[in-house]
Amino acid sequence: MDAPRTVAAGRTASPTTARLINDRLALQLLQSEGALTASQLKALTGLSRPTVADLVERLQEAGLITVVGESGAQRRGPNARLYGIVADRAHLVGLDLRTHSVTVAVADLLGEVRAERTVPIGPDDTPDAAVAAALAGLDKALAAAGAPHPHTIAVGAPGLVDPATGRLGGTDWIPSWHVALVGELRARRAVPVLLENEVNLAAIAEQRDGAARDHDTFVLLWLGHGTGAAVVLDGTLRRGASGGTGEIGFLPVPGTAALPSASGCDGGFHSLAGSAAICALAAQHGLPAAAVAGPAAANAPSPDTDTDTDTDAPPAEAVVRAAVAAGDAGAAFLDALAARIALGVAAVCAVLDPGCVVLGGEIGSGGGEDLAGRVAGHLARLSPLCTDVRSGALGGRAVLRGAVLAARDAAQNELFPPGG
Repeated sequence: MDAPRTVAAGRTASPTTARLINDRLALQLLQSEGALTASQLKALTGLSRPTVADLVERLQEAGLITVVGESGAQRRGPNARLYGIVADRAHLVGLDLRTHSVTVAVADLLGEVRAERTVPIGPDDTPDAAVAAALAGLDKALAAAGAPHPHTIAVGAPGLVDPATGRLGGTDWIPSWHVALVGELRARRAVPVLLENEVNLAAIAEQRDGAARDHDTFVLLWLGHGTGAAVVLDGTLRRGASGGTGEIGFLPVPGTAALPSASGCDGGFHSLAGSAAICALAAQHGLPAAAVAGPAAANAPSPDTDTDTDTDAPPAEAVVRAAVAAGDAGAAFLDALAARIALGVAAVCAVLDPGCVVLGGEIGSGGGEDLAGRVAGHLARLSPLCTDVRSGALGGRAVLRGAVLAARDAAQNELFPPGG
């Protein structure tokens, strides 16, 4: 039998704690590596064969893993069986709240999305009507996924999320139905409902599945309808004392006609890099923002349609994509936009020196490496710090993916006890 694991300096794990640690380690490997044999688990964990056999039996009895196949014809018997996590052991829900839509994804315990639905919210809808539409969309998505009861729900929303209370703040500039929906979810569902700032969730997704997979320290600069940032330092998401880390839209920068205030970010970085400002900049460079963005708006989905289309996609996304596709004809606009973005990036780098900045959101993704390269060039003239500027890999879908990942982490923390 393996010796008990040491879990802290001067403290030795009890047999029960050691089993929990070993079980969680095995489950994490099955999640990251896929199905494994007992021999492969032994090699990857460093545990003895009897200990691996015990934990496999224990996890099977708990309904967390099952035999999903065999490793090959040459080897038969227990060690040749492939063990995998029972994905349907729990169903997770991620929600991405936007000004005029909510997107729901239902995933299994491995984070694989089983159903997704986008529900438009009309500008004249009352908060009650918006909440009812969102809940109906959630119910339809759960039914489509064959998931009668979600285990955990994670919600990504704009605004400040108080780390102490988990409540949504900064509500002067966000739709009132967001707060009402979160409250209704918590009242209606006897399951954990996690609330997180949307950009923070996008950073989680870009770190796990996107452009920042090779960085433990980076900043995600969100460029969509508005602007925001998420800060990850040494692998940890930093929220700040009031949940306000990354509210870069309020950052005072040169080039604006005024200064931001406590009640609004007009005059801050938002006035240079928000969607409306980008469309105005495009018009100055002879790019017809409305004409370019028109086809995207025409493809907005109906409430009963499963879709990947974001009904809140900023018109600036289409403008930026068109400018990139136009080559030399769009170069002057892209360079002017990059100079604006670099002002915000330089301020972030001066304070945090993250080494890597990811341009996320629909506009960061739409600009691709072309825009990222131009921002890096302007940044090099503003800052002495070496900073890798990258285009986000997930675009506007990063928030929804981050919500699914946050729900998965919370569910696994309950189902796969960490021990210690």
